Amino acid sequence: MSAARRDTERPSVTGTGAEGPATMPAHDLADLPRPDAGPEPLDRPAGALTLPRQRQDSVPGTTVLTLLVVGDDATGAFTAPYFQEGSGPRIRVLRARNLTAAGRLLTDDVNCILLDLPDVLERLPEVVRIAPGTAVLVLSDGDDADGRAAEAVRIGAQDHLSRDAVDAATLTRAVRYAVERKRADLAQRQLTESRLLAQENSRLERGLLPTPLLQGATDLRFAARYRPGRSRALLGGDFYDTVRTPDGTVHAMIGDVCGHGPDAAALGVELRIAWRALTFAGLGGEALLRTMQDVLVHERADEEIFATLCIVDIAPDGDSADLHLAGHPAPLVALAGREPGLLPFEEGGPALGLLPEAFWHRIRVRLAGDWSLMLYTDGLIEGRIGEGTLRLGQDGMLRITSRLLAAGLGGEELLDAVVTEARELNGGELTDDVAVVLLERRGA
Repeated sequence: MSAARRDTERPSVTGTGAEGPATMPAHDLADLPRPDAGPEPLDRPAGALTLPRQRQDSVPGTTVLTLLVVGDDATGAFTAPYFQEGSGPRIRVLRARNLTAAGRLLTDDVNCILLDLPDVLERLPEVVRIAPGTAVLVLSDGDDADGRAAEAVRIGAQDHLSRDAVDAATLTRAVRYAVERKRADLAQRQLTESRLLAQENSRLERGLLPTPLLQGATDLRFAARYRPGRSRALLGGDFYDTVRTPDGTVHAMIGDVCGHGPDAAALGVELRIAWRALTFAGLGGEALLRTMQDVLVHERADEEIFATLCIVDIAPDGDSADLHLAGHPAPLVALAGREPGLLPFEEGGPALGLLPEAFWHRIRVRLAGDWSLMLYTDGLIEGRIGEGTLRLGQDGMLRITSRLLAAGLGGEELLDAVVTEARELNGGELTDDVAVVLLERRGA
């Protein structure tokens, strides 16, 4: 094996370098040397690299790696269109005298760059910058007594090769290993970036989940459970919130933006924040719902998007509440000494965003003594029962909750049990977003 014969060289694409045009060999198989070519020249310059002989008998389907050699190549070692060692990958060679010429040849097809420049460590950062996805090898004279190899790898090269120690097998293996190391580095970087992005999204979504503001409501207990339908997400199109205003009224709401994905989640967050701001500003009832609808109409991506909403305003004494339903399922109420049931829903209005001139009537609710009030989204009741098409529905949810209340469950334990049983009846995770809010008064 030796350097390519000079009688097989032919000019090809040129690039202007620091010392004149840089040539790139042709890569057509028709230009490869004949098997019966004459003997190799014996006047190879001292110190020339010994590379594999050019081949025509490559096995079909052999891996082809493109190597871009940047440097003067004074030994003439890289004049062959390609080289191959044994059954290893076939190395296709491009040549450029300097980085300016290399920039013209650098495409996605280039798998590895071999730098053979006098000031290689000074030029290496530029190569890493312009070719961040390409493996880089550094070639220099002498041993590594001055630490050049470690410095080259630290800067960004995949390996450092000493000219005196390079032979055919070493160079072939170095190119193949450098390409695989670069692929592994890129895969690891992408994985790390994905993990960091997921962590950032999780922190963002956790920050967007509401913190109930119930200071002063000493006889009221609050619990909530939230499960987005999106895989690995913390936030979906469902939203809820609970606050207590200075007059002692406790305001609770729960809603559902149609659709799935981050757009629905973002709109749900906007509606929740708007509701909290409007509530603290003293707006309520139908006026609040009209303003909420205006927010939805202005913020939604298209006219097909709507949102359901349930608002409950509990009087300061806790004995009564006002209910407004905008296309949303009616809450469940459990009063002391009575069977749990659903609050009236016949006078509810349409979902937000469906009718520009909609009306939402107030529904007065009597609460006395100890009570539990559970608000939920339709993701809880639309789960299947078994393998058929039958849904859990409000009646099924009412039966489950009644049984669990009779067993003495309350608070987060009750919500966990309700959601778990709905999931088990569904035969797996509920596919829609699920939000459940529980308000309980004890010791009245």
